[in-house]
Amino acid sequence: MSAVTPATRRPRGRTLRAAAGRTGQYAALLCYLAFLAFPLLWLISTSFKSPQELGSIDPTWIPREPSFDNYRAAFDAQPLLRSALNSLLVAGSAALIAVAIAVPAAYVMVRNRSRVTRAGTGWVLISQMFPFVLIIIPLFLVLRNLHLIDSLPGLVMVYVVWNLPFSLWMLRGFVKAVPLSLEEAAAVDGASRLRTLGSVVLPLLVPGVVATLMFSFVTAWNEFFFALVLLKSPENQTMSVILTHFIGAEGAADLGPLAAAAVLATLPSLLLFSLLQRRLAGGMIAGAVKG
Repeated sequence: MSAVTPATRRPRGRTLRAAAGRTGQYAALLCYLAFLAFPLLWLISTSFKSPQELGSIDPTWIPREPSFDNYRAAFDAQPLLRSALNSLLVAGSAALIAVAIAVPAAYVMVRNRSRVTRAGTGWVLISQMFPFVLIIIPLFLVLRNLHLIDSLPGLVMVYVVWNLPFSLWMLRGFVKAVPLSLEEAAAVDGASRLRTLGSVVLPLLVPGVVATLMFSFVTAWNEFFFALVLLKSPENQTMSVILTHFIGAEGAADLGPLAAAAVLATLPSLLLFSLLQRRLAGGMIAGAVKG
């Protein structure tokens, strides 16, 4: 029987410490995921509870008798489908327009370094510090002169302006990551700047474009303040504004239908993320291969 030497103990000790470290990391990750998922799970659970169960002083994690009554009541009380279509149209249009403008603008800001581009970069950063209340009055006056108050195109214009600085700043980092040697090789082959942007740079920006689209869409979908001030007609109101109609004048809320409507308002963002996540991973792999 061979004796166990200190040399044979050390690797085993390191293995145990490594296993304990991995276990701690997994436990921390599970706790973080539970922390993030708890509000959504509680919201879904609330949407299936009866009024008696919601009014009970003993809260339950899982509904005793789950039903879709709250969802039916939410659709009967407010035009959820129409407001969801309005939000989808406004958020999708604003995200697409903002990214379409931000891609060439970010390319110019990175590749053409001058005082103008540096001033533009500084203005992008400064504009993100403006509070909503500071700019709502000038925006209201501009839209009123353009006859775009209480209209979805006017709200799209506001969201494009609001999302453009973030889109520019986000895509600027992705453009910087594109090797300049690829553009130089395209220039040697006779490609113009516009052809280089469309054929060489843009395919490598797919991960950044997809991520920027996703964040711009979610920002416009969840935005409340501009939609509340600029939209007055019930047929033009977005989902975020319709949710406030479930709260009474004295602050009393019908929790069941409100939770059901909030779940429906959350689904598009979750579906968009689940769909674009695969495209984002595919775009990263394609960009790495082309680079």
